[in-house]
Amino acid sequence: MPTLAVEGRSLELNEEGFLVVPETWDDAVAVALAKQEEQLEALTEEHWTVIRFIRQHFLDNQAAPMVRAVCKGTGVPLKRIYELFPSGPAKGACKLAGLPKPDGCV
Repeated sequence: MPTLAVEGRSLELNEEGFLVVPETWDDAVAVALAKQEEQLEALTEEHWTVIRFIRQHFLDNQAAPMVRAVCKGTGVPLKRIYELFPSGPAKGACKLAGLPKPDGCV
């Protein structure tokens, strides 16, 4: 199983690069996932706005938000979300927010 090295920790990832244990997520994990899994060198404030919204929704509801809710809740248009997370809101943004792979699209 693939792993992610973060500040001396070795975190398990599934075959698609999602955290196996979402509770191990923190900001440093998001940065490491961005570099290793999404080839993003830096996370901007816009990235963090989307990531934090998705993460909080997951903590509150034990599920990933629908993409419409992400756009409405963050004020970031869908086109911009795809620019920020080239692999998309479900694969890219949810992965960086430490969620398990969503069952459907977000």
